[in-house]
Amino acid sequence: MNPYIGHPTQLSGVEEMQLVGGKGNGMRLVQVRNGKGLELTVSADRCADLSRVYFKGDNCGFFSPCGYVAPTYYDCVGAGFLKSFTAGFLTTCGLTNLGGAGTDAGEMLPLHGTIANQPCESISWTETEDCIEIHAVVNDSAIFSRKLVLNRTIAVSKLDNILQITDTVENQGDTVSPLMMMYHMNMGFPLLSENAQISIASNQVVPATAHAADGLAQWDKVEKPTPHFQEQCYFHTFDKNASASIYNPDIQKGLEISFDATKLVSLVEWKMFGIRDYVLGLEPRNCMGGSRAQLREKNHLPMLEPGQSQTYQVRVRFFEAKQSG
Repeated sequence: MNPYIGHPTQLSGVEEMQLVGGKGNGMRLVQVRNGKGLELTVSADRCADLSRVYFKGDNCGFFSPCGYVAPTYYDCVGAGFLKSFTAGFLTTCGLTNLGGAGTDAGEMLPLHGTIANQPCESISWTETEDCIEIHAVVNDSAIFSRKLVLNRTIAVSKLDNILQITDTVENQGDTVSPLMMMYHMNMGFPLLSENAQISIASNQVVPATAHAADGLAQWDKVEKPTPHFQEQCYFHTFDKNASASIYNPDIQKGLEISFDATKLVSLVEWKMFGIRDYVLGLEPRNCMGGSRAQLREKNHLPMLEPGQSQTYQVRVRFFEAKQSG
């Protein structure tokens, strides 16, 4: 025990609290500080996603105009997801649909699936001298339908400014289920500005739309907030090891996202530089582009057999001054 401090949270640790008022009323938040400059907020009522991340006082994520929205207000019809899309640093998308609303195999599919609006069945944490770990279980199941359970561990180093998310999805039903997973990681001001530098170590960049194709030569450029900006998305593919980073010389801080490209086979770069909708998405996912129906038709739709599980891992390293490694 450190004789210089009264309570362990004086330097680092975990504290739980609840919001009061507005659409976020009653939401449980778990705040984590590693004692080296990394602070994050885990949303226990929204899939243990990361609503806020700060690195040495500077905000890293995008907090949307929706603010905090409890699952009670979730609208699964069409693009109703956007009414409760807090974004934050991480919104998990899936587990049975990514991208636009649609229909596949007779099932109505909401935008980006339902997992982001599911409260944790349980959430707990452990702390050692080296690491803080948040453990959460999220149930994304329905009667006569999918029965998927997400087990999530968020490990925050107390030695370095690194966090690692490890997710295991288990099919607890008796029917094979689609499994679509995307880590919708959202960069925001002041980490994101027109001076920010994007680096993605991909071997192929494919625009998602004709409008995105028009800007393909500038896929790695950031613009100022622009009225009526039209979003542009690019699909990046990699060899085995994948990484994407953003660094802003204005604050001399950056971060690098890395993952195993044999499991998370592509990354969506989402450029949305609108007024108050100013965000860069760096989004690892377990499948290529296209709707669920299109992926099924091409035999590219990931499936999970009854009793089977699949594990994904994403690592985020925060740094000062531009560096590699």
